[in-house]
Amino acid sequence: MGIESLVIFLIIGALAGWIAGALVRGSGFGILGNMVLGILGAFAAGMILPQLGFTVGGGFLAALIHATLGAVILLVLVRLVKRM
Repeated sequence: MGIESLVIFLIIGALAGWIAGALVRGSGFGILGNMVLGILGAFAAGMILPQLGFTVGGGFLAALIHATLGAVILLVLVRLVKRM
């Protein structure tokens, strides 16, 4: 992975975390925390969703959708763990 790919990955993850924080109200960790969860969610979604057969194509928008889904799932899981 080149430096350009890494920067794009981080930008998409940060955007996805911000969007996921807006979608999953009441369970966020602030803008910076949501961005970190978005980056982690983007990584998780990039690994898991294609193996489950869920693909939306290629390009920036598809990567943002995948990352947002991963971030939303991660935020919901963190919220469930925090309640325990």
